[in-house]
Amino acid sequence: MLEIVYQDEHYVAINKPSGLLVHRSFLDKRETQFAMQMLRDQLGQHVFPVHRLDRPTSGVLLFALSSEAARDMNQVFIDGNIEKRYLALVRGFAPESVFLDRPLKEELDKIADKFANQDKAPQEAQTQFNCLFQASLPIPFGKYPSIRYSLVECFPKTGRKHQIRRHLKHLSYPIIGDVNHGDNQHNHFFFEHFSLQRLMLFATSLKFAHPYTKEIITIKARLGEQMLSICEQLGWPKTEKDYE
Repeated sequence: MLEIVYQDEHYVAINKPSGLLVHRSFLDKRETQFAMQMLRDQLGQHVFPVHRLDRPTSGVLLFALSSEAARDMNQVFIDGNIEKRYLALVRGFAPESVFLDRPLKEELDKIADKFANQDKAPQEAQTQFNCLFQASLPIPFGKYPSIRYSLVECFPKTGRKHQIRRHLKHLSYPIIGDVNHGDNQHNHFFFEHFSLQRLMLFATSLKFAHPYTKEIITIKARLGEQMLSICEQLGWPKTEKDYE
């Protein structure tokens, strides 16, 4: 059963687990479970995705309950009238606050984007980052006497593919568990010491004006016990409300 974190007559949102695809993809034909189909079966009606989360990212994933509601919510996203908040566990001591305005060249898949324009200009991309917590563990790592982590709050202002992951890599604070844009030595260290092998990126909330009621809606998703246990081991708060 998927965890439903919001539902009204037009929309429903789940807390998508890490590792679950949003919908069927020919890029991974072996997969048999998809958030879209699972939610459809759970509710007994069709659902329409209005945005996406990368497979390894967990958190708030919003669906519409009709094609019309999907169209109207898509427009909210297109107009940028939505606040998306993520939390990322990263390598190093991140700065207190930084706004990164760095265009990103579209990442193309060798199979799915075989016939796409390979020379497309970089697209506008901005993200606000705020460091919430830092931790230093007295464990030698490479040439350093200790290992450092930060928990970073991320507010993407645009919606480019892997934007948060690529922006944090550019700032030299890669997300733990990111096999494409991260530090594999730190990924391995983290798995050995904390026994959690996933991308440490969490879509914690969506905030928007409801297309029909105009009410300001904030949808939140829990980090979960595994992540809270890691936070406690790093000396950070251990309850969900401390991360909202």
